[in-house]
Amino acid sequence: MRDEDPDTAPAIYFENMVATEVTTAMSHIGERSTSDVVVRLRTQEGRDEWFYCHSHILIEKSNYFADRLSENWPTCQILDSRNCVEVYCQETEFDHHVSALRLLYIPDNSIPDTWHGIRNALGILRVAVQLGYQKIVSACVEYLEAVPWEEAEEEEILRIIPSLGSQAEPILARLRPVDPVAVVGIFLSAIHFATSSPPSSMNDLKSSAQEQLEYMLTEDDDAPLLTADDGIKFEVRKCMSGLLTRFYDQLESGLCGSSELESKTGKKQVLQSFLSDLAWACQILVKLEMMKDFVHSWVEASDMIVKAMDGQSPDTDMLVMKLKVIEVAVKVLEAIGYGTVILPTARRLHMLNVWLPFVRKMKALLDSVGHKEEDWVTFKMDGELWQGLESAFVSIVLALPSGDQAEILSKWLSDEHIRYPDLTEAFEVWCYRSKVAKRRMNFVRGVNDV
Repeated sequence: MRDEDPDTAPAIYFENMVATEVTTAMSHIGERSTSDVVVRLRTQEGRDEWFYCHSHILIEKSNYFADRLSENWPTCQILDSRNCVEVYCQETEFDHHVSALRLLYIPDNSIPDTWHGIRNALGILRVAVQLGYQKIVSACVEYLEAVPWEEAEEEEILRIIPSLGSQAEPILARLRPVDPVAVVGIFLSAIHFATSSPPSSMNDLKSSAQEQLEYMLTEDDDAPLLTADDGIKFEVRKCMSGLLTRFYDQLESGLCGSSELESKTGKKQVLQSFLSDLAWACQILVKLEMMKDFVHSWVEASDMIVKAMDGQSPDTDMLVMKLKVIEVAVKVLEAIGYGTVILPTARRLHMLNVWLPFVRKMKALLDSVGHKEEDWVTFKMDGELWQGLESAFVSIVLALPSGDQAEILSKWLSDEHIRYPDLTEAFEVWCYRSKVAKRRMNFVRGVNDV
């Protein structure tokens, strides 16, 4: 065998490659006159089809057929002295086997970029892996890595991809858990944006960021996406403090000063946006167990908040705003009532004296409006929130000294809006405790005297 001239070797390689492609292009699956192999595709359900193929194509492009058509594997011959290779598959995989077999006849540089959907590509990929169609495997992987997946498709990908080994690396890169540092980075970026005050045209983007932040911290079938350390809590605390400060500033200046209707309407919308952000912020802070600073700030500002709300006419916009104030107040009062945030007695009593009258008047006002107004749904508050607020009031009352409880209950019994909040439970407990108090205290004194 003569040595090849190094200068002509590339040209010879190119000529051989072209010759191979021409040979492949001149051969067609199902061309009985030129075929020398029959691929017999069979299913357990009894389906049996023959495909007239060419050994030079099968051997070149499939490890499986290269092995089956080698001297190491006994083959059976059928009519016309053709070799026969039987391939068994499930009925659901039959069409994918046919598609993959046809793809062997396509030149490597002509394998399609699109595979008519994820499921079709996965079916062909499964066959290509099984029969060793390396070029088709690579093309399928390249396609799957580049297109979006639906959840059901992703689950199917997870069932197939691990068997591919290193070939699946591009796809696995989309499925692996994100580095914790990257998770923290995106969380902090999102929390800054979600607590900012962007133009109204970006409200949908901000709402999306808020929704995803809450999802990141939610423990459902999976653990939360991150666990907050001191650094994360510091940033969250700073963002929430800024949000509260901007709300207070807007509240103090936003509902007074201008007599122009359009200007006042715009300011009310800004305040409503702030209140929606604060209600969401409470959800985040509860998940992070960070309500303390928020509660203390709201307690200090409660007089100012209620005064600003009471000083406005009860139009639709103001009713909506007052309800949003109550939505935030519910979270604060629940944190106080259930002991999530510990406050001195005086502060707890003060919160009752501020918020009980405000809530009573609001509930009575909404009940009087009823369903007669066309915009009733606009300012209707979820019944569970009213119930949660009532439970929080009861809990706070029951944790006060008995004398303060008596004062609160006396006002409630003499109030025209006695129906809400219903403090019957607190009243019953107070009556029982008051009746047995002397006997209990005598017992305590007896124990101490021993």
